[in-house]
Amino acid sequence: MKKLDFAKGIFVLATGFFLTATVNAQVSDEELAKHPEFTSSGYLVYPEPVNIKYTKAPAGYKPFYISHYGRHGSRYHHSAEEYTYLFETLAKADSAQKLTELGKQTLAYTKVLVDKAAPRKGDLTQVGVKQHEGIANRMSKNFGDVFKDWNVGGKKVTPYVRSYASTSGRCIVSMAAFIGELRSLNPKIHSELISGKSYMKFISAFDWGKLDYSKVKTYTDESDKLWKNVNPQSFLEKLFNDYKYVANNVDTNGFYNHFFEIATSLQGMDKPLLDEIAQAAKVPADTFVNLFTTEEKIARWKAQNAWWYSLEGTSPLINRPDGLNFAKPTLQNILEEADEAIAIDTSINARTAPSTSSGTLAPIAATLRFGHDATLLPLTALMQLPVANARVSDLSKLHEQWNDFRIIPMAANLQMVFYKSNNKPILVKILYNEIEQTLPIDCKTAPYYRWDDVRNFYSALLKN
Repeated sequence: MKKLDFAKGIFVLATGFFLTATVNAQVSDEELAKHPEFTSSGYLVYPEPVNIKYTKAPAGYKPFYISHYGRHGSRYHHSAEEYTYLFETLAKADSAQKLTELGKQTLAYTKVLVDKAAPRKGDLTQVGVKQHEGIANRMSKNFGDVFKDWNVGGKKVTPYVRSYASTSGRCIVSMAAFIGELRSLNPKIHSELISGKSYMKFISAFDWGKLDYSKVKTYTDESDKLWKNVNPQSFLEKLFNDYKYVANNVDTNGFYNHFFEIATSLQGMDKPLLDEIAQAAKVPADTFVNLFTTEEKIARWKAQNAWWYSLEGTSPLINRPDGLNFAKPTLQNILEEADEAIAIDTSINARTAPSTSSGTLAPIAATLRFGHDATLLPLTALMQLPVANARVSDLSKLHEQWNDFRIIPMAANLQMVFYKSNNKPILVKILYNEIEQTLPIDCKTAPYYRWDDVRNFYSALLKN
């Protein structure tokens, strides 16, 4: 098993495997065993690209606008109650003298989480801040022409960046980190930071209360097979010295699943918290995620992966578009704001003088959106990106074609980069987690597609 290095407050990711493979590559049990970090699902820290080479744009084309949607960066676990639940369950067992020595160390670990992590439930960590700073830095360097000053009517005009964030604090801080990095590279960039309930209709339209697949038998029959492979007993025997006590006093499945999510979330925590855990528990912080064997991690991940797929993916077992429909307002906003940016660009290039007596018409360099996995996942499926477009009925084989950790790691992002050339059609290239994507659109210059073709393709999907 690869040792997970929390010493620097990061989760060491096998970037060589993740990024040299295509983003929709199959993953086998053998690969999961080599890289158990993948089984953390949406808690996987962002896989920063290494030595990625982009396809050269057609002759004469330069980028001028970027449309983006990004998930917030690494965060504390979303539920204070689940932190507390783990601690109280272990504390009760300790009072009854039912904990092993490892169980006592685990109790100390959960006590630190209750004191320091629970009050910050869902908040962005500094690891998450750095993820967005890194993405912004690479965006600016990879597509520098987008953020350069324009000559408009004889005056230099710095393009502005329009940014939207979910009302969630972690998304707002992600936005601030991203914009802060862009401005550190070009202090003149004008940025508009927007967040409010009225914008949630396209930033985060997903409604958990409106999806209930528990009664879809074609799904539950397959899903139940995966969850039957998730057996908490061996794990619990490491912590408790009396399994009869566990059977009578512990919600074994609930404890197991909450512990797994919280333990895997540690990869995105900051070093001071990890150091305090290690000091209190007298073992390294990564000890607690490694209480699960590789086989246990894989079994649980397969069940979790199938849940995400069926909830918001292209699952034929559900055969309903409910999940994908929640992404339609986001895609509609992407189309509308792209058309606005293109219209302004066209207007500027058609004029020889400033647009107003008080100033000039500023080009839009980028539209940035900062939201959640529950919007980004169905958006990738709705857009038919290869990373999210599989149709699999046998959920035991789902992992061979569809992996949640490739789609919604922390800080996952979609980038649509628009290119122009004099008297030629506008082209667009799509990146997912900064890797070029192909689209189901006939095009000789892929991954550079005519914007008119892309817009027409997605406009038709929105009408369905």
